[in-house]
Order: sequence, then structure tokens, then C-alpha cells
Amino acid sequence: MAPVAMRLAAQSLSDAQPVPFWLEDPGKPGALPALTGTEKCDLLVVGGGYSGLWTALLAKERDPSRDVVLIEGREVGWAASGRNGGFCAASLTHGFGNGLARWPGELPKLERMGGRNLDAIEETVARYSLDCDFERTGEIDVATEPYQVEELHEWYEEAGRLGLAEGLEFLDQGAVRAEVDSPTFLGGLWDKRGVAMLHPAKLAWGLKRACLDLGVRIYENTPGLQLVPVGAGMGVRTPYGRVVARRVALGTNVFPSLVRRVRAYTVPVYDYALMTEPLSPEQLASVGWKNRQGLGDSANQFHYFRITADHRILWGGYDAVYPYGGKVSAEMDHRPETYLKLAEHFFRCFPQLEGLRFSHAWGGAIDTCSRFSAFFGTAHQGKVAYAAGFTGLGVGATRFGGDVMLDLLAGERTERTELEMVRSKPLPFPPEPVAWAGIGITKWSLARADENGGRRNLWLKAMDRLGLGFDS
Repeated sequence: MAPVAMRLAAQSLSDAQPVPFWLEDPGKPGALPALTGTEKCDLLVVGGGYSGLWTALLAKERDPSRDVVLIEGREVGWAASGRNGGFCAASLTHGFGNGLARWPGELPKLERMGGRNLDAIEETVARYSLDCDFERTGEIDVATEPYQVEELHEWYEEAGRLGLAEGLEFLDQGAVRAEVDSPTFLGGLWDKRGVAMLHPAKLAWGLKRACLDLGVRIYENTPGLQLVPVGAGMGVRTPYGRVVARRVALGTNVFPSLVRRVRAYTVPVYDYALMTEPLSPEQLASVGWKNRQGLGDSANQFHYFRITADHRILWGGYDAVYPYGGKVSAEMDHRPETYLKLAEHFFRCFPQLEGLRFSHAWGGAIDTCSRFSAFFGTAHQGKVAYAAGFTGLGVGATRFGGDVMLDLLAGERTERTELEMVRSKPLPFPPEPVAWAGIGITKWSLARADENGGRRNLWLKAMDRLGLGFDS
């Protein structure tokens, strides 16, 4: 980083608060009491992020008489669900390219199901009056290198061959800069209907209220500590009591699963983001962005960015930091060297915004798995179901995961449970120190590929053949 660029980036961060912007909203609800004593229910949901909230809501919608309890270790939406970028995507496969590589024969069905899932989220937002700044403006994958333009055009043509190009528009350099003006943009692929932008914390809080209104009993500051069989059902021990349930759905994601064998399938990755102060009318005019799409660049080490309801820009991504041993620790939630790097990249992308300052800077752990998209399963003779591994694309896909878990707990064969994606598992990560070394080599190789026209070295080609990867 050049000294001048570094100084400007550092100055832009001088007032940034080290907390997630979204969670400072004045509409944040108060915490509900912790569980004390013993509760009994038909369905226990463990985890108060999107995965657990959608599962509890869908369970009550399927059967209003079902007795549902949800426990959350801290407060609903405090972790990844409340601090993400607010990209609610239809894709269930972490994007078209990943789906095409892993489930080519199933991809048309997966894309249609993902579209229906996003439609259902939009309907839920309207039905329950969820005040979460929901805007179905789509997303543009932008190319900042010539090879990326070619890759995006190939995906566009392949989508057309599969009958999946409806709502897609390929943008040349002039067209993409007419949408959002950056001198780094060379082209783009705009998915006009497949992504909605929203306020992530408000979505979690709105789902919490909807669940309560339907009769779900929610206990916050109540971590699930141990899962054990109890008679014909299951019991989960908590600090001050326990819950006995006929069925249990686990939506704990980045946190250690209560089903121990599931833990090897995910590792925590720390992702970081910045939020600017509100843009002035002149600054907005210099950027354009009248259609308010989400954006993401096409590098392996990618940035994601979007504009908020009050005209701020969220800018995140690039560094994906894996902690040795896979331990989730609050000490990793802030990384000044990453904030500085992100700020410098921001002004490289938008030099016309020089002088803009960042109001917030934050980070946190998400769960990633080796195939980049969620996996599912059951334990304890089908009395427990789990979904995990959403790899940063869980705002929308967790609703689908909730439906899958409920199907599995009911023992039903459905269109969802028959999917190869649902029936298969990713490859597990190896134990330490192999995981640390392998992830380190992979990250280095991905950075080299970005610098060398996207050309993947022998290590990445071997990982591709094995179906292994690392992403955030």
C-alpha cells in the first residue's frame, strides 16, 4: 500500500466504532428471560439466528398446535445473523458457478427451488409486516480483470443453455458503470430478481416477534450445553435447567454442534466489514447506484458491498481469517490491519469518494464447509436434525434449511429431501495441524490466482478434483 493511500485509509477510520452498525439500531428489542427449571415441548429449536428462527416459524405455520421452544445462547440475532451484509439470495448453492460445478444435473431444480424460497421470504416479510428494509433490487457480479469479464459471460451463456437466464443481464463496461460508477469495473452480470437487500438485524428481530406472536416460547441467554436421550425424546441441558422435547432442530452453525460428529464438517472463518457515514447528495450522484443493487467482485478474495436505506455504503470481505484450532473467540472479532486494507480498497474502487469516513468497523465468525453450501442430516434415530455450512450465504438459504430439517424430523420424503445436495455431505476438514497448513496453502494459492489472470495452480486443481475448498 502506498504511503499516501495508507494515510488516507487510516484517517477514514479514525472515528469508526468497533461494533456492528446494524445492531446499534434503536429498534433493538430487549432480551427475554433465560430458561429456569424444566420445559417440555414437541419441538426444541437450538439457536436464535436465522436458521433457528425460520425453523420455529415454519414449524408453527405447518402445525399451529405444535408446541415449540427456541433457546438462544445470547440474544436473538447477535451473531452472524445480525452483522452480515444483508444480501438475501435465492441461490441455495453459494452461487451459480459453485452449483454448476457440484450438482450440474440438479442445478435447474435447485435454482427453481431457490427462487421459490426467496419469493416465500418476500411473502413472509409482507404477511408479518417485518420492518427490515427489504428491497428486491438484485445483485451485480462485477469484473475488475479482463479474465473475469470472460468468465461472467461464459456463466451467462451457460445459464441460457440451461434455461436459467431469465432476469439475468450481461453488462459491458459502459453499462455496469452506468449502474454504479467505479473506474475498476470492466463488466458485470446483473441478477435482477435473485437477490434482495435488507437490514439483517431487523429481519432477525422481526422473525423473533413473529415467532412469539405464533406462540413460540423463546428463552435468551440460554445456551444448549448437552444433548441426551430422554425416554422416547431428547433432552438438552442448559445452565439453569433443561428442555425435554419429542424432536430437536439444531441451528447452531458456527458454534460447536451438540452432535459431535458434525463438528468436523465446518470451520469458523472471520469476515470483516466497514460502514461509511451517510453520503451527501453530491457523493451519491458521483457514484450513481440509483437501482440500489448489491454488488460483489469476482476475485477469489472478493469484496461485497451495498447501499443502505440511509445512503451509507457497507464494504466487506476480502480477508477470510481462519484461527488455528478452529476456536471461536471474541478476540478475533476486530482486526485493524484488515480494516485498513478494506479502507484502502474502498477508495481504490471509489476514488470520487475521497474524504468519506467510516462510522463502524466490525467482524465475526461464520461457518464454512468444504463445498461452500449447506449440508443436512439427522442423529439419534431421526429425533434430531441439523443444518450447517451456509458459508456466508445463509440469509435466504436458512429458510430452505429450516424446511429441510422439518421434513427430516417428520420422516417425510419430499422434493427437498430427495435432492442429492441434501442427501450428500461435504468432505470433512482434517484435524490440526493439517487443517491450518492446508487452509493456509489454499489461501495463498487463491491470492496467486487473483494476481495471475485466474490461473489455478496444481494445489487448487487438486482441491477442485477432491471437491475441497475454502471460502467466506
